[in-house]
Amino acid sequence: MSISRRDCLKLGALGGGAAMLGGCANLAGRIAQRPERLALPTAGAEENLRLVHRTTFGPRPGDVARAKALGKEGYVDSLLKAGEDEEPRLQFLLNRLDVFQMDAYETQELPENEVLRQLQAAALLRAVYGRHQLRERMVDFWTNHFNIYSRKGLSAFRKATDETKVVRQHALDTFPNLLKASAHSPAMLMFLDNQGNTSGHPNENYAREIMELHSLGVKGGYTQKDVQEVARCFTGWTIERRFLRHRWTFRFDPDLHDNGTKRVLGHTIPGGGGEKDADIVLQILSTHPSTAHFIASKLCAAFLGADGGKWTDQTAQTYLNTGGDIRAMLRPLLLSKDLIDSPPILKRPFDLIASSLRALDADTDGGKDVQNHLEKMGEPLYQWPMPDGYPTKTSAWTGSMLPRWNFAHQVASGAVGGTRYDSTSLKEPELIYETLLGSRPASSGSLLLDSVAREIKNHPEDSTSACFLCLASPEFQWR
Repeated sequence: MSISRRDCLKLGALGGGAAMLGGCANLAGRIAQRPERLALPTAGAEENLRLVHRTTFGPRPGDVARAKALGKEGYVDSLLKAGEDEEPRLQFLLNRLDVFQMDAYETQELPENEVLRQLQAAALLRAVYGRHQLRERMVDFWTNHFNIYSRKGLSAFRKATDETKVVRQHALDTFPNLLKASAHSPAMLMFLDNQGNTSGHPNENYAREIMELHSLGVKGGYTQKDVQEVARCFTGWTIERRFLRHRWTFRFDPDLHDNGTKRVLGHTIPGGGGEKDADIVLQILSTHPSTAHFIASKLCAAFLGADGGKWTDQTAQTYLNTGGDIRAMLRPLLLSKDLIDSPPILKRPFDLIASSLRALDADTDGGKDVQNHLEKMGEPLYQWPMPDGYPTKTSAWTGSMLPRWNFAHQVASGAVGGTRYDSTSLKEPELIYETLLGSRPASSGSLLLDSVAREIKNHPEDSTSACFLCLASPEFQWR
């Protein structure tokens, strides 16, 4: 059963700020008895819980205790190591997905919707089960930064390679390496029309986006003339289509390249350079102070949830000092007191679903049923049509509250196909609260804890509604 808008209104008295509790009609009648308001989380959260929330897709049982045992530095350093070993369960599930076992060109044998379904399932499975959670967060971050709309042309069939060889491989590498890998990605080149960028007929789409969205930022100091010159440098950067060649891989075609002299951001690029013209552009962009500032500002927003201020300047300087080393930029940010004291960040739908499944320690196939909930919340993976990626501002997602509550109710009730959890182990109110919220309530007068306790008292044989209350609560919507 889904939650109606009328049911939500019945529970309005239990809501606060951008979120409120919801439930199906019967549940609404049971819990809409207290008029007190639930306050949103505030700055100054419990340190280990906040650290886990910001560096992972939410705590699984035992994660907060592990962070406390390792200490802040030990925990952050363990996340930054991010080896290649993975949970056997995750590896088993990924091995069943054809898109990661086939060459990009061969995936055309599959229906586009099936390819997309497998890509979406893999992303959720990695977020839920991935052993190296900081890397998974950065994969999500960079996937959005280098957004590719999978429904354009044949992008869906090329996206698996882009996700593996570009985003995942370089998520904690250096930004120059990541930018270079993206520039060689057939999925990116096709999405931004660079296959039609030829000498005499330049296409400026990729040239504009690589500066505005991928590196310098919209206020990065480039001009329309720079866009035109960068487009000339990238002429001939295309995709292999020739017979008996490795199709759909990167190819530089010298016959399509403009070999004239170019001038980009004050740098003269001599004529006759061929493929190296664009390599020089990548070097210029990746070492530019505007790129350092733009990337630093996005990283600070992702982890601090607000204008980075001094942290943006400091992180930008670290970028310049280390050649864009992503780990070096992240470490002081993650160890800072400002991360602990920063305002709460509203979970985007993908974040919410992943954190719910992790909190419940659920088994999931990441399949159609759970993806349908993600689509209803407004974030179907790989389907944002613009190159700027899904919005990150809170205001962009407050309209998704009703489908959020529906998901909370469905998953707590065991009604999401391919997903299940052991509700029999969650019987005590304090245990349910601590397991799903990650910590004990701040006070014995917690309205949410009181509501959970009442549900358990009235229905001791069934913890579904108590779990739903926690997952639908304002506390759980933020990290």
